[in-house]
Amino acid sequence: MPAQLLPFLLAVTAITIIPGPDMALGLRNSLRGGTSAMWWTGLGCCTGLLGHAALSVVGLSAVLAASATAYQAVKIAGAVYLVWLGASTLWKSLRHRHDEPAEPVGEPLPDATPLTRRAAFRQGMVSNLLNPKIILVFLTLLPQFISPGEPRTWTSLQLTAVFVLVGLTYWRISSWLVGSLRQLLSRRRVRLGLERAMGVVMLGFGLRVAVAN
Repeated sequence: MPAQLLPFLLAVTAITIIPGPDMALGLRNSLRGGTSAMWWTGLGCCTGLLGHAALSVVGLSAVLAASATAYQAVKIAGAVYLVWLGASTLWKSLRHRHDEPAEPVGEPLPDATPLTRRAAFRQGMVSNLLNPKIILVFLTLLPQFISPGEPRTWTSLQLTAVFVLVGLTYWRISSWLVGSLRQLLSRRRVRLGLERAMGVVMLGFGLRVAVAN
C-alpha cells in the first residue's frame, strides 16, 4: 500500500464532499429520476475519474495541462455543457408552472420524459470528464502522495482506486439521504423550486468554469 495512503484519503475525502458541479447535477437528476438517477449519476462521475486516471497514465493529462489551447478547449466545453444542463432544467421547470393551478399542492409533478439510468450515467461521466479541475487534481495532487522509491504507475493506480471508492461511498450515502426525503421532494412546489434552484446553480458553475483561470 502507498506510504501516504492516510493523508491522501483525508485529502480526497475533503475534495469529494465539497459541493461542485457533479453534486449539483446529481441533485438535479434525483428530481427527475429519483434516488436511482442520483446513484447512476454518481457512478458516471466515478467512471469519469477512472477516465482521468487513464489519461494521466498515458500522459494526455500532462499535454492538456501544458497546452493553454487544449486546456481552454476542455474548459469551454465543460462550461457549455453545464450551462446547457442548467438552462434546460430551468426551461422544463418553467414550462410546468402553468400546470400548477390544475393539480393539488403536494401531488408529484408529471414528467413526460423521466430520466433513465443510462442518461443519468452518461451525464455524470461527461460532466466529470469535461471538468478541467479534475485534470489538475490528477497532475498536481496524486504526485505529492507518491513517496520516493514507490513505483509511480502502480501507486497512482492504487491512489486512484481510493479516490473512486471515496466517491462511490459519498454518492451511495447521498442518494440514500435524498431517498429518505423522497416524499417531500415529490411535492410539486418543492420539486419545482429545487429544479429551478439546481438550474441556477449549474448555470453559475458553468459561468464560473468559463471565466476561471
